[in-house]
Amino acid sequence: MKTLALYHLKGGVGKTAAAVNLACLAARARIPTVLWDLDPQGGASWTLSVAAPDAGKPKSLWSGNAPIGDWVQDTGRSNLSLIPADLTTRHLDTWLRKDDPGTLQQLLKPLSERYSLCVLDCPPSLSHLAENIFAAADRVLLPTVPTHLSLRALKQLLDHFNEHKLPRSKLRAFWSLADRRRGLHRALIEAPPKAMPKLLRAVVPYSTVVEKMGEHKAPVEDYASDHPAAEVYRQLWKEMKAELKL
Repeated sequence: MKTLALYHLKGGVGKTAAAVNLACLAARARIPTVLWDLDPQGGASWTLSVAAPDAGKPKSLWSGNAPIGDWVQDTGRSNLSLIPADLTTRHLDTWLRKDDPGTLQQLLKPLSERYSLCVLDCPPSLSHLAENIFAAADRVLLPTVPTHLSLRALKQLLDHFNEHKLPRSKLRAFWSLADRRRGLHRALIEAPPKAMPKLLRAVVPYSTVVEKMGEHKAPVEDYASDHPAAEVYRQLWKEMKAELKL
């Protein structure tokens, strides 16, 4: 099983939208996929209309006292399951051992019996959970808005990787929520900073079509497959499929 993490230190960069669209496109390609919503806001869970188990206690999963299979929920879509989030997930950092970044990796192992791809929708924080994500992911995909504030957050992540000697080879970036009518956006897209990780070709536009995912409770492909945003997500999926050799 390959693991793809959607991560950025800054919130509001289109991370959840990308996670949901990529997971759904993988499922459409008949790749057994599980999307794990690690963000306590639960955006991916809400978009796919999947709630956490009524009697579930997330702490028991992370402490090893409950099998991960109890948390995997059906999405009603072929080849796609979801591990949902709720507000209690905000305590995750206190449940993780500070000296062990391998907890998430161990939790993922049983899923490989059923799934070929795990997509992680990650919260915007540099935390113990983030360390677990960096250890477990085959690729860390960084949706980056072409603004200086978003690039500053990206640089903080790169500095962290350099300081802790983490493998930058896992990092892939793409422009997200891009508006080519804006001079700054256009300039950064045409001449990206040299320090950026490997930059993918897909540029996700700032579009009301993407924002309507919340209205339709679905990926863009379901309700606007002929829109340029849908084509961009297909391109992004094609690039990641090749990266992960799926």
